[in-house]
Amino acid sequence: MASKALPGKNVHHNDRKSRPKPAAIGWLFSLPYFVFALVFFLIPLGWVFYLSVLKWNTISPVRVFIGFNNFTDAIKSVEIKAAFVNTFIFMLIIVPFVMIFSLLIAIIINKLPAKLKGIFSVGFFLPYLSSGVATSLVAIGVFSYFSPFNIFLRSIGKTVDWFNTGWSAFIIICMLIIWKMYGYYMLLFLSSLESIGSDIHDACKIDGAQGFTKLRKVILPGIYPALMTVTILACGLAFSIFTEPYKLTNGGPGNATQTWQLIIYNESFVNLRSGYGAAIALISAVLTFAVLLFVKKLVEKWGAVNGWN
Repeated sequence: MASKALPGKNVHHNDRKSRPKPAAIGWLFSLPYFVFALVFFLIPLGWVFYLSVLKWNTISPVRVFIGFNNFTDAIKSVEIKAAFVNTFIFMLIIVPFVMIFSLLIAIIINKLPAKLKGIFSVGFFLPYLSSGVATSLVAIGVFSYFSPFNIFLRSIGKTVDWFNTGWSAFIIICMLIIWKMYGYYMLLFLSSLESIGSDIHDACKIDGAQGFTKLRKVILPGIYPALMTVTILACGLAFSIFTEPYKLTNGGPGNATQTWQLIIYNESFVNLRSGYGAAIALISAVLTFAVLLFVKKLVEKWGAVNGWN
């Protein structure tokens, strides 16, 4: 007599077949991200590569293939050379100042009572939420010819045309960026400082490790991941400066405050040289990636020498 299959076993076997596989569920949940990356990253990236080998004014239906001429023209450009140099000067000024300032503020806030930490953290974070256009307009008012500040300077025999003098325009832009960004980096440092247990601080008191010794032996190793993150973000910031020089100087005087993003904008949307602007954007992206990779390796080596990673 042929044996009959047990109904219960068949039901469970069919249930297992009808259930979606874990891999399929993972792909399903990842689908929105892939769609987002395709629409807002991969397709625009391919379009930029396509534009970079064309001579096109954005309006005309005629697009002329010119190969790598846009890249060779960009490398020879005086504006590009100025943006290259300015980026590293921005980096040398902004990165150390914004890191030191944000770390000091984070250390101070970390020592406050718990009820005050939130208030002061939000207060110092507010500049990051402010509009770069708004802060630039405030700077224009403060440093304009008829501002109270300049009237006072003229009364004591000092006259400075702040936005038409290279060094002063550069310093003002750096100050605005540092003021805007330090609150964001401060929160990253503060979260790392709070992860250092109170028992470690008590041990430092017992051992007499205070001041610079505590900073070097306890605090910096404890916040090393945040330190690396902030360093990379701050260095990357130097390659993405746009709003402040656009509103204050438009890259002047004499390319003293010229930046990559400002050149890309002017060439693509003001001069209507889309292909040339796309080529500059690709050069900027490659340079940014190379510099950030170098900075990452440098910070990792520094951490390894000190035994922090």
